[in-house]
Amino acid sequence: MVEARAWQIVLERIEQDLLSGVLQPGDHLPGERALAADLGVGRSSVREALRVLEVLGLIRTASGSGPRSGAIIVALPGGGMSALMRLQVAAQGFSVDDIVQTRLILETETVSRLAGNPDNRALTVPRTLLSAMDSANLTPEEFLTLDAQFHLSLTEALGNHVLTATMAGLRSSIEAYVQSGLPGLASWPATASRLRHEHRELTDAIAAGNVDLARTVIHDHITDYYVETGLAERSGESVPAAAR
Repeated sequence: MVEARAWQIVLERIEQDLLSGVLQPGDHLPGERALAADLGVGRSSVREALRVLEVLGLIRTASGSGPRSGAIIVALPGGGMSALMRLQVAAQGFSVDDIVQTRLILETETVSRLAGNPDNRALTVPRTLLSAMDSANLTPEEFLTLDAQFHLSLTEALGNHVLTATMAGLRSSIEAYVQSGLPGLASWPATASRLRHEHRELTDAIAAGNVDLARTVIHDHITDYYVETGLAERSGESVPAAAR
């Protein structure tokens, strides 16, 4: 069984408190430092879990200090929201084939809609992440973590909270399979260079309002890595043709 990542542990704990009634709307969560110490995780993991909860609409956060700062519970995880929270942890048991297929469906639609209504302001965060990926000091694992965040940031730019929550729920599984494919690469520097180029080609296509190019680039970007690493061959699954 795959060990849960630290931010998932935080998420599970908060979910349990919400569902059991320990936490109610109007309650403030403990501060990042207190949560990190209580659960034995880093503050960055706490921040990641809080970000997911905010995307789901369960908390609101305020900066600064005083009684109105920090995270406050604004809703309980009933029905679909509870299911999405559980997706954060359950996704680690999904097959790579299912994750790739789901990415193709969700991300093709995401970039299509972004390109159909181009807004350079929506690309600010994705482009910041692309600049971070240009660093020569990144390990392959660090690069691929930023890569996963880049793809999530495109979904966030669309502004659909349910779609964003779904992608956030798949993030750990996406990171797991792309990193598991590293040993199958002939040359990581060559692959990293290609991925950088494709990321920029994608953002440029979105900014230019070129829907067809954006759809093609995201499809090929996802499937080419899947094939190049040998993951597709090991699964025995065929790679679907791009939706033009």
